[in-house]
Order: sequence, then C-alpha cells, then structure tokens
Amino acid sequence: MTIIIARQEQYGQFCLIFCPAGIVYWVNVPGTAVLPGRGDNNIHICEGKEMLLPTVDFCGLRLTRLLLGANPFGGFSHQNSARDEAMRSWHTPERILETWDRAWKAGINTFVTNNETKHVIETTEKYLSGGGPMQWIAQVSYRTYDSMEQSIDRAAAIGCRALYFHGGLVDELFSRRDVNCIRRWVEYGKRKGFPVGVAAHNLQAHEWVNDLQIVDFHAVPFFNCGSVHHRSGGERFQLEDVFQATALIRALPRPCIAYKILGAGRIDPFMGFDYALRNIKAGDVINVGMNRLDNDRMVEENVALTARLLGVEQEPATTP
Repeated sequence: MTIIIARQEQYGQFCLIFCPAGIVYWVNVPGTAVLPGRGDNNIHICEGKEMLLPTVDFCGLRLTRLLLGANPFGGFSHQNSARDEAMRSWHTPERILETWDRAWKAGINTFVTNNETKHVIETTEKYLSGGGPMQWIAQVSYRTYDSMEQSIDRAAAIGCRALYFHGGLVDELFSRRDVNCIRRWVEYGKRKGFPVGVAAHNLQAHEWVNDLQIVDFHAVPFFNCGSVHHRSGGERFQLEDVFQATALIRALPRPCIAYKILGAGRIDPFMGFDYALRNIKAGDVINVGMNRLDNDRMVEENVALTARLLGVEQEPATTP
C-alpha cells in the first residue's frame, strides 16, 4: 500500500490518499475542505472524519462506487401516486440538503438529479453555490426550456460536473434513428468541457449510441419500468430485465452508471447491491435513491453495505 501525504501550501491543509491496487481511497482529515479549482488535480481534500467509499476514474472524474440519486426528492416512487405525494411532501429543501450532507459525511462524493424538478434543482443550486463539496451529475431534459442547448447551458451554470440525456428522450431519438439530433446534443455538451452520456430504457438504444462512438458514458437502468414492456399505461417491473441490463453493461466499452438496481424499492438492499456490484464492470458505479422517510438511517446503512461488499472496513457515520 502506498501512502501519499499531500499539502496545499497556501492553506496549510493536509490529507492522506491510500492507493492499493490502483484504487483510490479518500481519507478525510478533520479541518480540511474541498477547494474546487485549486491545487493538484490528483489530490482530493475532503472534510470530516470518515473514509470515503472506494472511487474510480469515471471519464476523468473521481466518483465513489455509490452515488446518491434523487427520485425520492422529486416524488418519483415508481409505485403509486400516494407514495409519490408522500415523498414530495417530506423532501423539503432543508431535508434534501441534510441528506446530501449526511451522504458526504458517510462516504459518498457525488449525487445525481434531474434538471427540471423545481424544488430539487433550486436546492441543487443553493448547495453548490454555497460550497457544497459533493459533485453533481445532471440528468437533462428540456420540457421547461426552449431547447436542449438552453437546458445544458443552465446545468453548466449551476455547476454540473457531467450530464446525461433523459432516457425517454434517447428512446425517442432511437425510435426514429435521429443521428443528427443526438450528435448535436452531445457535441454541444462536450463543448462545455465535461463528460456527456446517455440514459435509455431500451437496451437497443444504448447499442445504437455506442455504435455512433460519440458519448463518454452510459446510464443503464436495471428495470425498464414499463417504458418498453407496458405501453398501455402503468408500470411493470420484470426480473429478466436485470440480467439483460447487466449483460449490456459488461459489453459496453464505456463506463456506466447503473440505476434502479433495487427496482424502486422492490428488491432487498443486500441482494440488489450485491448483485449489482458483482455484475457491472470494475470502473462502473451504482446510483441509488435513498428515501429517509422510510428509514432515517438509510444513507449510512447503504454506505456501510457498499463498503462491506467492496471489502472495505468502515464504521457507519454518526447521524448528526
């Protein structure tokens, strides 16, 4: 094991970075802080007392293997309308900020949200403008914007570190094989200087985009949620989707974000995390929404579970 002691001279701050087997572990040192845009890009200075989860180089970004999703924040339960409303009502901006703070302290360094749920994107902007240390990956659409380009501009201005296009939009482009549109969106995003990817519910859409060789990464759902299987309304989760999705993820040469790994709460967490981490590539990550309305310790427990499955000895963070 190599131990690197790094110091930022102008701030007099130290951190330790452990690098066993080519995997970077961030060790947080009390009193240090993230300083965006300063210092050596290979040195990650963190805040708190707990060790972050193992990280991977994801298109030039250093991401923890577990990301924090945001469907619960916006009330997208993929279960029923009553649960949607309960999630929306409970997840006030204050509780969203608290969840991000607890995720950071527990060992997660990146969160994912869409760019159009009003209270969520406003909270994202508040968090990042206030110096929040976690990285934001944006899922972008343009229902509330005049164009995808305008949507990308806004996500970049708020501070996203990477973005990917909403799966429903990519499914639609694939259905009509609109190469010009997907290429235009990707090229515009890349001109902003960050990695650009696609989500898609139809696995063939991912294969189509991969053949174009234009994106940096893919966001692949374990379940189609009915977008392919069940066009008459409602949602249907089918277990065979999971095995097809993981086969695709392993076949794609670019890194992937695996999401809906628990089937929107339908799968036991240990079973779902264990299967996902054993069946995606070593450089891939999982994105999981965490609904503290159900269990206030969910963030810390999910981090501890991920650490255990990855073979990392880590004590669960203390609830603030």
